[in-house]
Amino acid sequence: MTTAPTSRPPATRPAERDGFPRTLHAEWTKFRTVRGWVLATAGALLVTIVVGLLGTAAPAPGGRGAHSAAYPKGPGGEAVNDSFYFVHRTLTGDGTLTVALQSLTGTADTDTGTDTDTGTGTGTGRTARSAQPWAKAGIIVKEGLTQGSPYAAVMATGGHGVRMQYNYTHDTAGPLSKAAPEYPRQLRLVRSGDSLTGYTSTDGSHWTKAGHAKLPGLARTVQAGLFATSPEAKQNTATGTGFSPAVATGTFGRPALTGNWSQSAWRGTQVSGDAGTSGSYTNTTKGDFTPTSGGGYTVTGAGDIAPVVGGPVMGAGFTVENFLVGTFAGLIVLAAVSTVFITGEYRHGLLRTTMTATPLRGRVLGAKALVAGGIASVTGLIAAAITLALGEHSTRGRGFRILPVTSATEARVMAGTGLLCAAAAVLALAVGTLLRRSGTAITLVIASIVLPFLLATSGVLPPGVSQWLLRVTPAAGFAVQQTLPQYAQVLSVYEPSTGYYPLAPWAGLAVLGGYAAIAFGLAVVRLRRRDV
Repeated sequence: MTTAPTSRPPATRPAERDGFPRTLHAEWTKFRTVRGWVLATAGALLVTIVVGLLGTAAPAPGGRGAHSAAYPKGPGGEAVNDSFYFVHRTLTGDGTLTVALQSLTGTADTDTGTDTDTGTGTGTGRTARSAQPWAKAGIIVKEGLTQGSPYAAVMATGGHGVRMQYNYTHDTAGPLSKAAPEYPRQLRLVRSGDSLTGYTSTDGSHWTKAGHAKLPGLARTVQAGLFATSPEAKQNTATGTGFSPAVATGTFGRPALTGNWSQSAWRGTQVSGDAGTSGSYTNTTKGDFTPTSGGGYTVTGAGDIAPVVGGPVMGAGFTVENFLVGTFAGLIVLAAVSTVFITGEYRHGLLRTTMTATPLRGRVLGAKALVAGGIASVTGLIAAAITLALGEHSTRGRGFRILPVTSATEARVMAGTGLLCAAAAVLALAVGTLLRRSGTAITLVIASIVLPFLLATSGVLPPGVSQWLLRVTPAAGFAVQQTLPQYAQVLSVYEPSTGYYPLAPWAGLAVLGGYAAIAFGLAVVRLRRRDV
């Protein structure tokens, strides 16, 4: 009886198990041995850095002059405006301050001309008597007179009712009634340890809680009292939106105190010494306070107590986004390289050889995507890291401010720039696979990513159209570089032309990633069905 031969697994099975690593290595070898592709990638790195540095070599956005001091930082490390007129006394331990805010008025230059250096309204002495929507007057407890120190305040505003705000970024809405001479608004701020609670009343008997703040580690001895401040007035000028000087004046009744207050007289201080980056005094006003009959005070101030945001009110300063402006230029080069990575093989007939060696076409395209995307990602990451380091060093050396961000935010921006370039490279590879023509594919990729970005951020389109482009086109991916904060309680121009994207950073990148994934899927299907 003959014994049946033992069957052996095909010799190709071990190769199949490590087939993808082999294919990946082959594609990497192919890329690095083509000198033109390597040089073009190095060029993408260089052009990203050069354009970014050239873009920040000019005077800082806002044009308020060089050699500005660094932005004050709040308790959370964020850049803050902390400029107001403060009528204060020392409070040790727990205590309460109650006062009637009898009126809140404002003065603002209303000239529609703009200063060629600042880009803001210059004013001609004409004034308006209505307070700016975010003009503020009320009671504040502050750890010290140093800018950026912890605080909590209950206040009336020019257009947003009574608010409880603390530590610059926190804002709680209270009742919406405005202060007026015929309708006094009673305000009360109660300190108990590191907890502060604001109240408001219309009759002095029935009190409504306006908000609560907890300031861990608040010093036992603090400065507390009355304040007034106002950011600049927004003007619609003939050349665009500008800002002009504005002040706020709060008229207070006699303050009522409980607790361990100093026995010295109330004294007035212009915190920060001027109105800061978000405000300025008119030609005819300055910060001051005046006693009134009945023991009250009239307090006039300008500036803001709030986070620093971008846009035309930021002053002479740069943001992380300013340094990375060259990303679009590097991305054009990387998209071209990724496109030619596949179309070059079509043109020279080399893809047949590749497919003969590796019949699984999806595997080949996947390996190409990893190589192209990986190289683009590393290029973008290195370019972002170098540009930020050199740009920040140069900018500080010239005396300009840089809007501070946390280390985590800076790391996210650098990593996000790499992912932005990777997603664009995969999209370019996929489009090249679908169209098989380098010029057409490169043009389509640039038109879908770079062109919408440039149109939206240049200000040539209406804000609504710009926001739409940055929501639905692959250009949404640039949102991953966003670091500018946006706060409802800070007046600015929150538009793409001033650095604000309509989508959150990772959401914007996800839009680009979605386009790349869809295009890659279609490319795999097309490659499997068509001859090479």
